[in-house]
Amino acid sequence: MSPLERAAEISVGRAVGFAALAILVTMAGLAFDPPLAFATGALLALLVAATLEVKARLAPSFPYRRTEAWLMLQPTPAWPPETAQRVVGRVMAGTFRRYARIALVAAFGLWGVSLIARLAG
Repeated sequence: MSPLERAAEISVGRAVGFAALAILVTMAGLAFDPPLAFATGALLALLVAATLEVKARLAPSFPYRRTEAWLMLQPTPAWPPETAQRVVGRVMAGTFRRYARIALVAAFGLWGVSLIARLAG
């Protein structure tokens, strides 16, 4: 894994981790109604997945110097601006999409648990 890929992983992983924490806290607040809690978690995880997909589509055109991953690189690579834009955009888009797939799987899992809880009870 290159330093840029590692920085992108840290950057996106941290943001998704905070989103997951917010979803878990929301679900805990709805613990009085488990089917509702899981359905809400599924909807919020789906929202995270959609947001990450939008970010992935916008990543190639987002200024590379404004990405957290680029700012984490020490020392900063001496790439020409066109190369840096292309490489950083591609790495960020791939990282966003990987986490979007994880969020989508989590959403379907939570939806399934919600359905089972609703049928059971």
